[in-house]
Amino acid sequence: MSDLARRADAIVAVATAPGRGAVGIVRASGADLRGLTQDICGLMPKARHATLLPLCDDAGVVIDRGLVLFFPAPHSYTGEDVLELQVHGGPAVLQLLVARLLELGAARGLRLAEPGEFTQRAFLNGKLDLAQAEAVADLIDATTEAAARSASRALAGELSSGVQAIAEPLRELRALVEATLDFPEEDIDFVRDAAVEVRMQSLRAQLAVLLARTRQGALLREGLHVVLAGQPNVGKSSLLNALAGAELAIVTDVPGTTRDRVSQSIQIDGVPVHVIDTAGLREAEDHVERIGVARSWDAIADADVVLFLHDLGRLDAADYAAAEEVIGAALAAHAPARAPVLHVWNKVDLMPEPAADAAIACFAAARAWDIDAAAGWRLSARSRIGLDQLRQALLQACGWQSVPEGVFIARARHVHALQACGEHLEIAVMLLAQPQPALELLAEELRLAHRSLMDITGEVSADALLGDIFGRFCIGK
Repeated sequence: MSDLARRADAIVAVATAPGRGAVGIVRASGADLRGLTQDICGLMPKARHATLLPLCDDAGVVIDRGLVLFFPAPHSYTGEDVLELQVHGGPAVLQLLVARLLELGAARGLRLAEPGEFTQRAFLNGKLDLAQAEAVADLIDATTEAAARSASRALAGELSSGVQAIAEPLRELRALVEATLDFPEEDIDFVRDAAVEVRMQSLRAQLAVLLARTRQGALLREGLHVVLAGQPNVGKSSLLNALAGAELAIVTDVPGTTRDRVSQSIQIDGVPVHVIDTAGLREAEDHVERIGVARSWDAIADADVVLFLHDLGRLDAADYAAAEEVIGAALAAHAPARAPVLHVWNKVDLMPEPAADAAIACFAAARAWDIDAAAGWRLSARSRIGLDQLRQALLQACGWQSVPEGVFIARARHVHALQACGEHLEIAVMLLAQPQPALELLAEELRLAHRSLMDITGEVSADALLGDIFGRFCIGK
């Protein structure tokens, strides 16, 4: 059956989370559900009014008594007729009601819904754009108050409104340039008289503001991946335990105790932070430890921030070499973004401050580094000295600016789409600055900028993208 034919089917599913609960919801959506509603209820309830009714099986035996809500199209979540049965939340009751609806709706083509299909229909029927549809899943998955509030703002359309505020004037610019191409009697002066370049610069400024907000929202959703790196016995596992507030990693004086990655997710000011402890970086003779060191490099390559730990009591030549290698690998793996590498000087509680200053200065001089860059952060993982300052440094390193009241949840694909739009606008400005600009190329760059922008709201999204997005939803949503 074609996708188009399946979209015409009526669908049904349990809309509440699996397991037992005080209340469970069975939801159905389709082009015309009045007959199905009357069959399951024995009467037609008033639209958009909760009605307490018995819900019976084919023998007339009551399955449960619950609230029935009927939302006629187009004033419903999906834009189609929607029937909701709110009953007691036992799994058996809910499955009996789903089975009864499927039985009653067999002649009407009623079938079980696929993951995300209710929200997909809301998108296809113009009730939500793609960014808002994604925000539905983000609101369900939110694990912090900040994430939930930000997802709610995205669902209300804050990201979409920002996109449309740029898309409309961009569409007008496209029309101006393409009109010049369509009417040869007009020339470049027509475009310049319309202040196209000034308007493009204004759009770039708007885009920069929206991109900064979107990056914040993406960070709030995706979280920050922080890798603890360094030689054996510098305190990486102790720092993981300190940040997590629990004894997650084994801490001993034996080099090579940590042989595989140990990770824990924490929150800093509402931002998810995924901290990964790695095996100590050294030339290991043990085969298992060599595998652990290799995995350490893999983790560093995927990091958003690398914390390179130093033991203030033993800054030897091997430590210098390892530090240089970590920095080179991290920057090469993340070019051009270049994940920051923060130096963390551990065990500060065991050394007087003047001696710590001298040790750090000696380290910087040996590597010919700027002392301010090498100064990093001083702490004691064991006694918790300096932890709060390090937490804030992590957020600053990734560009977080505390939780702005207006931040909306966003995804990496939104950030990439805005970046692509900005790149095309930048090329368009450069083309227009030429003495004899190629208007065909200018028109194409504006078209590509507009298309990148519209990818966010789904106006030009491919079916493959839609399938990937809605396939990640839970059944019944």
